[in-house]
Amino acid sequence: MATYEPNLPRIFGALSDPTRLAVVERLVKGPASVSELSEPFDLARPSFLKHLRVLEEAELVTSVKLGRVRTVSLAPDALGWVESWVHEHRRALEGNLDRLATFLNQEQ
Repeated sequence: MATYEPNLPRIFGALSDPTRLAVVERLVKGPASVSELSEPFDLARPSFLKHLRVLEEAELVTSVKLGRVRTVSLAPDALGWVESWVHEHRRALEGNLDRLATFLNQEQ
């Protein structure tokens, strides 16, 4: 059985929702207020805040409240585990394909 970051299923779960994925995509450009992030979505504020909570629980975003404004940022290296997981699996798949190509060439 493969080993992986224990939070990885939560990260993938958080990113599986189109609203949350769009928020992460927006935050790649830089921090934003909750109001700014929620603007493109036709969601009540409590519903949008639930999406942000899921992203925070997955450790993808952080937020800071200054006065009445809550600013959300992408967590440092938030997608590092995803990148590592994809890279590891891609390398394994490429190894399998290389072995298959070697086998097929030997059979000819």
